[in-house]
Amino acid sequence: MTPTTGPAARDTRIPAPAVTAVVGLLVFFEVTSGVVQAGIAPLLPELAAHLGVDAVDTNWIVSVQLLAAAVCVPLFGRLGDLHGHRRMLRIALVLIAAGTLIVALADSYPLLLVGRLLQGPVAALLPLEIALVRDRLPVAGARRAIALLVGSLALGSLAGGVLMGALHSAVGDLRPVLLVPAVLALICVPVSFVAVPESAHRAGGRVDWPGVALLSAAVLALLGGVGAAKDGAWGSPGVLGPLLLGAALLAGWVAVELRAAEPLVDLRALAGREAAPFYLGAFLFGIFYFGSQAPNATFFAADPATAGYGFGMTALAISLVSLPGYVAAVLGSFATAAVARRIGYRPTLVTAFVLVAAAFLQYALLHDVVWHMATGSFFLGLGIGLALGAMPTVIVEASDLSRTGIAAALYNNIKTLGGAVAGGVFASLLGAFASPASGQPGENGYRAVWLVAALCALLAAVLSALARRHEGAPEAVADGTPEAVAEGTAEEMTEETPEVVTAGTAER
Repeated sequence: MTPTTGPAARDTRIPAPAVTAVVGLLVFFEVTSGVVQAGIAPLLPELAAHLGVDAVDTNWIVSVQLLAAAVCVPLFGRLGDLHGHRRMLRIALVLIAAGTLIVALADSYPLLLVGRLLQGPVAALLPLEIALVRDRLPVAGARRAIALLVGSLALGSLAGGVLMGALHSAVGDLRPVLLVPAVLALICVPVSFVAVPESAHRAGGRVDWPGVALLSAAVLALLGGVGAAKDGAWGSPGVLGPLLLGAALLAGWVAVELRAAEPLVDLRALAGREAAPFYLGAFLFGIFYFGSQAPNATFFAADPATAGYGFGMTALAISLVSLPGYVAAVLGSFATAAVARRIGYRPTLVTAFVLVAAAFLQYALLHDVVWHMATGSFFLGLGIGLALGAMPTVIVEASDLSRTGIAAALYNNIKTLGGAVAGGVFASLLGAFASPASGQPGENGYRAVWLVAALCALLAAVLSALARRHEGAPEAVADGTPEAVAEGTAEEMTEETPEVVTAGTAER
């Protein structure tokens, strides 16, 4: 990273009296981010009924935002390196506010998807904020600020997942409830102009715009093909055409990235038996982590009298049944370091994936009683929390010391991309088992989703267990945090390094 503002000896740190105020503003952004990302989950069935879409198309409400996030995270991070992280933070907040307001006011399904697309930069907020505090605070202060930001995102996600359901139960109208995160997001825009400083250093180079365009087009084509197969007609031209086009575009994107001097995504970091299994595991993790949210919500809301399954739950009831999972995910994330000190990070990650697989298998076999689902939610959340805490560390340790930041950023991108793909795949699975009479998914459709999720988790566990150890991997530091591991490898790393920390949250 090359400083371009001020002499090298200039002290660019935030004055001590202003640190609390600045970090406090960033904390507000992260709490809002958590509410925006997690708050929509318990409302998905009500939102689908309001717009007149079925449980299959409900998956795309989640997938569209993840698709945008898969592109926005590396793009906004790179633009922040080049033009200033505060500037990109403000642009991201404007887009998020606009998207959240559209989601709240949308009276049609296509308009809602546009709003969700504009919410894509929400996944880029934390990396941009962490880059700011690392740029302007001393190491000790930056670490404390990062921990506070990560905790704030987790708190916002917990609050969003529970309080939005409670608000809907109290108000009884979907639109005022959806306006709550919209108002919070709108407040963030002027607040970002109050006291947040700009990063003092700039990187050289340029943005890989061909890579951005090819990646966006490839993922859109692939998801379009998967979405067209929601009735199970995988051999039709409407499915095969987009899939083949997407595969060709993806191959072209890989060729461009491998030749680019400054690629959008450094695919070379994927090579090698040490790191590649973990990246594949991250993709699988994104599939079951993000992809199960919409199916679980629609299953809880299904009327057993007409569907033959489900519990006919309101948004509040869905929030309460999901609460053990939210709490367990937070506990698992915070407990990762302590568990890893006893058994190691790799065994912790394997254990996490086994817990997730067991929870999804229980969903597939036992889903007729509410407490069965609540119990499964707890173990699913615990496994996800442990995985979120352990995976960035094992990926960092499996990578070369000089590529720590790039490896962490790539992990985050691949996990998000897996979530984007999952929405289309799970929508197709549900559609393949839809009832001809009602058009709603059959019970076996949900069983298929949970079994595929369990298979992904088991495969991720096997990959993690069998991955070859990296001979040059650093030992985990005492506190076990991913950012501490990164700090221990090299003092001067790329601006993407802060994304190591983002995996410790429930990030959409």
